[in-house]
Amino acid sequence: MKFDMDYIAHNNELTETNPYFKLFLTIFLLILTLALDNLYFDIIIFTVMSIIILTIAKINIKSYLKFLTIPMAFVIITCLFLIFFFGNGPVIYRTGIFGIVVTKDSLHYGVYTFFRVIGCLPILGFLALTTPIAKILHCLATLKVPKIVIEIALLMYNSIFIFLNEIDTMQKAQETRLGYHSYISSFKSLGALSSTIFLRSLDKSETLQNSLDSRGYTGEIPLYKPQKRED
Repeated sequence: MKFDMDYIAHNNELTETNPYFKLFLTIFLLILTLALDNLYFDIIIFTVMSIIILTIAKINIKSYLKFLTIPMAFVIITCLFLIFFFGNGPVIYRTGIFGIVVTKDSLHYGVYTFFRVIGCLPILGFLALTTPIAKILHCLATLKVPKIVIEIALLMYNSIFIFLNEIDTMQKAQETRLGYHSYISSFKSLGALSSTIFLRSLDKSETLQNSLDSRGYTGEIPLYKPQKRED
């Protein structure tokens, strides 16, 4: 699944909007969503922010859904674990498998965790999909965020998309060899992909380090600074 978030961030209707405004709005809404801890507010903020992303920023709905896919998968898995393996209180459902049960507290905990995370996802998506990473890091540097934090964020951002690009390339290579034409071959292909991607990621990380060293990297990465407009 190819997903170029950097291209989307540079090509939408809110790209040129003040990045400080978008950053502070994102932080404020995140704090508000987490502080209120209200299921209905989570649903409202998810709906409102999604509408802003799709209609005002005019980001393609397929791109937005791709942005939500990976974190949504982790959220669902995490919440299922919370529902089946955590919490006390009256039992409301017995699975009959190794004594695993769903209690009133665990169901409440899982559902509210799900909606709190869902409420925060489009808020982060608003910033990530409408603001290039260079502008975000420049804002953080201006706000005196420690350089080491900014550099780690930049390297993580770069590494994540190298990782996703490797997965996309390897999946396409497997598809051309009919690696997913049956359930058995699909499991074998996924196993090979999982075992190989780790080694490929290490190799890419070493290549990244060598490229930084060859460009005179001394432990500090220069950040983007927007040019001042002349009147």
